[in-house]
Amino acid sequence: MMRFRRAAPRALIVAVGLVILVLTLGSNLLFGGMTTTVERNQIELMRSIIAFNIEGAGANALARAEMTASDPLVRELLARRDRPGLLAHTLPMFLEQRDKYGVDQVQFHLAPATSFLRLQAPERHSDDLSRFRPMVVAVNRERTARRGVAVASTGPAVFGVAPVRDPAGNHVGSVEFGLDFGALLDRLKAAYGLELTLFIDEGPLRTYARGIRPGVISEQNRVGTTMRLHSTNWTLMQDLVNGDDLRIHDETRDWVRDAGGTSYGVVLYPLRDGSGQTLGAIAVARSFESTRGAAGRSNVLQILFALLGFVALVGVILIVVRGYLVRPLAAITARFATVGTDERPEPDEDDRFLAEEMQALAEEHRRIADLVEGKRKR
Repeated sequence: MMRFRRAAPRALIVAVGLVILVLTLGSNLLFGGMTTTVERNQIELMRSIIAFNIEGAGANALARAEMTASDPLVRELLARRDRPGLLAHTLPMFLEQRDKYGVDQVQFHLAPATSFLRLQAPERHSDDLSRFRPMVVAVNRERTARRGVAVASTGPAVFGVAPVRDPAGNHVGSVEFGLDFGALLDRLKAAYGLELTLFIDEGPLRTYARGIRPGVISEQNRVGTTMRLHSTNWTLMQDLVNGDDLRIHDETRDWVRDAGGTSYGVVLYPLRDGSGQTLGAIAVARSFESTRGAAGRSNVLQILFALLGFVALVGVILIVVRGYLVRPLAAITARFATVGTDERPEPDEDDRFLAEEMQALAEEHRRIADLVEGKRKR
């Protein structure tokens, strides 16, 4: 009896503990998988945001270029090659769009690819762009508008290039609008709470961006084979992106990394020009603190509920085994021990609370006791 009293509850408690442990582990795996899915969705959203906004910036730049190319006075001045007149006519427009919309480059070209006027640098003109501006060459050759990322003399931008025709309808050149990456990244941070950094390969910068502001191409901005041109939070981003990460940046990649005790999802989005050549990449980061915090709280709650459930079930097991089985069985066994002796067990008022099976056993004791007592009297 003593063995059963200890072994039975122990076996039931171990079984309950194992079941609760398995259920808790399964629940943790389920919630962990849900957290991973949520984070993957956030990474895909980050990738979509940067792709959509770069595409939108290209469309925006092209719309401005086509509006300018359709201006009758612009068409006439470019056809006459009147540089001072074209500068006087378009400079106020450029200054307004630069201050309001991040347009940092506007340039007019003569076919096939000669710089005629840079509104951001009017003193620089007449240089041949055919070697490093394939988009300009393509627009003047095919006489159709194009848009995309390129590295110009003053640095990288999202460009829209539109052909320009003289008043008689003859093709004379083109005009391009370039939207500054810095303004674009700052708007994305303000709109979506992302942290972004622009990296451009050093080779194209040294070859083509000869008019870029001083100090950009320097050791302090070097990250692997790229130069950091703009960052919304470089103190954070330098913990999330390093030179090894940028060794391969001609394809979209992503990872999760900790910085300052917080996990961040990072997407590396490649930038390509119109010919498909990789010019650099944009690193996009978003804090996963909310999802990781929710997952941690969920784990704590699951463990707490598992412990409370285990304690409650252990209590139920002890009450059921000892109260409904062990104690009544011990009492009835003691009564059977008095059969055939002069001892008479006292009636137990708790008999009415016995389970049906125990009541049957108690009745059997009384029957046997009465039978033995009858034989003794005879």
